[in-house]
Amino acid sequence: MMAQILSGLELSKQIRQELLEETKKILDERNGLKPTLAIVQVGSREDSNVYIRQKVKAGDECGISVSHVIFPRSITQDQLIAEIKKLNSDSNIHGIIVQMPLDSENKIDATLITDTVDPEKDVDGLNSVNQGRLAVGDLTSGFIPCTPAGCLELIKRSGIVISGKKAVVIGRSKIVGTPVAELLKWNNATVTVCHSKTTGLELECANADILVVGIGRPEMVKGSWIKPGSVVVDCGINAIPDPTKKSGQRLVGDVATEEAKAVASYITPVPGGVGPMTVAMLMRNTVFAAQKYAEKLYSKKWNLATLPLVLKSPVPSDIEVARSQPPKHIEILAKEIGLLPSEVDLYGTTKAKVKLSTLNRIGNRKSGKYIVVVGMTPTPLGEGKSTTTIGLSQALGTHLKRNVIACVRQPSMGPTFGVKGGAAGGGYSQVIPMEEFNLHLTGDIHAISIANNLLAAQIDARMFHENTQSDKALFGRLVRETKGRRSFSNTQLRRLQRLRIDKTEPGDLTDEEIRAFVRLDIDPETITFQRVLDVNDRFLRKITVGQSPTEKNQTRQAQFDIAVASEIMAILALTTSLEDMQQRLGRIVVASNKSGLPVTADDLGVTGALMVLLKDAVNPNLMQTLEGTPVLVHTGPFANIAHGNSSILADKLALKLVGEEGFVITEAGFGADIGMEKFCNIKCRYSKLAPDAAVLVASIRALKTHGGGPPVVAGTPLPEVYTKPNIELVERGFANLKKHIENARKFCIPVIVAINVFPSDSEKELELVQNLSKEAGAFEAVICRHWAFGGKGAASLAEAVIKAVEKPSEFKFLYDLEETIEKKIEIIAKEIYGADGIRISDKAQASIDRYKNQGFSNLPICMAKTALSLSHDPSLKGAPTGFTVPVREVKASVGAGFITPITGDISLMPGLPTRPCFYDIELDLDTGVVHGLF
Repeated sequence: MMAQILSGLELSKQIRQELLEETKKILDERNGLKPTLAIVQVGSREDSNVYIRQKVKAGDECGISVSHVIFPRSITQDQLIAEIKKLNSDSNIHGIIVQMPLDSENKIDATLITDTVDPEKDVDGLNSVNQGRLAVGDLTSGFIPCTPAGCLELIKRSGIVISGKKAVVIGRSKIVGTPVAELLKWNNATVTVCHSKTTGLELECANADILVVGIGRPEMVKGSWIKPGSVVVDCGINAIPDPTKKSGQRLVGDVATEEAKAVASYITPVPGGVGPMTVAMLMRNTVFAAQKYAEKLYSKKWNLATLPLVLKSPVPSDIEVARSQPPKHIEILAKEIGLLPSEVDLYGTTKAKVKLSTLNRIGNRKSGKYIVVVGMTPTPLGEGKSTTTIGLSQALGTHLKRNVIACVRQPSMGPTFGVKGGAAGGGYSQVIPMEEFNLHLTGDIHAISIANNLLAAQIDARMFHENTQSDKALFGRLVRETKGRRSFSNTQLRRLQRLRIDKTEPGDLTDEEIRAFVRLDIDPETITFQRVLDVNDRFLRKITVGQSPTEKNQTRQAQFDIAVASEIMAILALTTSLEDMQQRLGRIVVASNKSGLPVTADDLGVTGALMVLLKDAVNPNLMQTLEGTPVLVHTGPFANIAHGNSSILADKLALKLVGEEGFVITEAGFGADIGMEKFCNIKCRYSKLAPDAAVLVASIRALKTHGGGPPVVAGTPLPEVYTKPNIELVERGFANLKKHIENARKFCIPVIVAINVFPSDSEKELELVQNLSKEAGAFEAVICRHWAFGGKGAASLAEAVIKAVEKPSEFKFLYDLEETIEKKIEIIAKEIYGADGIRISDKAQASIDRYKNQGFSNLPICMAKTALSLSHDPSLKGAPTGFTVPVREVKASVGAGFITPITGDISLMPGLPTRPCFYDIELDLDTGVVHGLF
């Protein structure tokens, strides 16, 4: 009886059809994800080209995208490794194979090259990691080499039960022999591996129920060697002379097929046996790789290793608590939350930058729930909003096992060294390491300061040069000659377009056009863009610039603002992409010209330079909480003088990383009358995100202040009334919290009041606030002890948040952008502050009129006012009424995208107190440890 033929052609066709259906399913279910294979080739050997064409064709038939990456023969080993690492980092590539042999002029270690391929993309199964997995019987987590996998499929097709059978493998190569033997062994066959040096090879073959041959010798195994009824798989392919063929040769295997057919029960043909199956298994591995990638990409649950807290009572200082918890390596945390190594730039072991390109990979995921943490009107000491943000995040992540990311602002070093101290949270709810968090972090604020001051310097420099040069001289210097030819830069071409000069060759401009091009004619009285510094310095609130004799008496009054008040900080916080950031930077209006038209950063030619300075700062920073949950730290605009929220990019990135069942906890600065109002009316307009709930942080201390308690002064002991129970003060002060609850509900989102417990609070005071909050319309009011107990102390708050977001958000804005500037200011003053109206100074009205004429009236409003009262007056506590909000000045941050009315005596540059924090800050010279931060 003749052996039946195990046709690899037929089986591979069936497998390809199955894979086509699978790729269509992936495409439909995974938002257009298409399995993609990269074939790396060095040189251009024709035999390699033939094999590659077969793989490309098979990919097309299976619905797989195949990228053929060819490198010249001159490529070196190091260069090839670098190129493969790029493919490893490309999330659009799911499988990588390196076509062998490498046709290179240089010596290249083939094993090193295959080991360079990421094991998760090694669809050839030749990386040592995947070979090791196979050796220990792990047949599921890695990739099985293609030829052995094809052999196994063919053997199974014969119907033979592999378990318990005796298998002989002739050949021990890493591509065929060795992995086939391992594969049969882990399918419970008894395996003998033979090779060219094996004695008694015929006898070994004669005992084999399954015979696999891959030794590279034409027709070496004779029919007389084969056990009757056995299954024979011939992996060889050899060319031998045959004068009857047109080519003068024919292909044969390592087995004498015609002889073997008379003995074996099943045999694979050559060609048409193992070869087609090898290609089919490569396609299957590629689809498997894409499926694994998709599972990770859309995984609903992180495998997050949390950090246990060792609680102490009384609670030690913040810095002691922070130091007691060794953080995870940030690379580990990044991997736990689904970031790829190529998406993370490490800054040491505890902080990292997350690249914006991550959004390209995960942008199609459904977003998580979006929670904003806000506060009642605080005392100068703060009421624990940052602490609550971190405590809630720890509760959700560690204790309720939800995917969660906290998004917070980077603190300015002005307050850090001034009086308020750091902003990493407190007690057992902190971002760690707190020194890294509170000091330079990754240098974002420095980058913003340099970018800001470059633009500010260009304003004065341009005015100086225009005042001291003729049109011709200016044009000659602005449009430089290089190698005998003048040409415009990109930013200069954009200026020509704004001037409606449809010319691109400098020599074509008329004298009138040259004058229009070179003369910005800045009106010094209209300059609104100031220099900045990240230090509290009251003596820079008003300065004179240009006093050196070299500036030729071109002096003017100016000022320094705190760095976090910079419009560039606001732009970084509100941008939605690199393209959007470039447009916003270019749109910054620094002044008006003498004709009343706006002068922009792009007119000054500085847009490209600003982008270069901010190219790293635009990427959010990854850190962690005391309990090992992730935190994104990005941007730090103050809420009283800017819009007071962390970046849109950080929030968007976080919402995609946590997935549809996860939570993002973002913080809005100061009280809800400032931070939340701007979060809703400015940040959410530009982000197009809608919050699902608001957590409103309150404290007994703040309530007593608003109930008529004595002033709370930073740096001095608290008056006794704040350390002993006083129900009457708390009840009177609740008017402030009630107003904030009402304000939050105007945006149509559920409000959960989080009562942040201090050691001196009484249970009766806490219960009173709970009851009053619910009566005032809060969804829930929760007593929180996360400062003392970490996430465990905020578990009830986390449960309330989960319950609150069960219903879809009905979020809405407070005002329409089409309203006039005056009307929008009035709506905020009346609806949010409780004012009777507004009073606009002549100076402010002149600015408003100018901005209307310049086309900026449809921007949202960013009020600059005190954080210590619902009104403009910090002395008015509780929920004042019957007052009018004075608007003394109005600025336009056109690049950021808002109008800023300045109320009362608000300053854009804080000052140092009599005894700043820095008196207590020291560096241990032996250990490098920082002492005194809080």
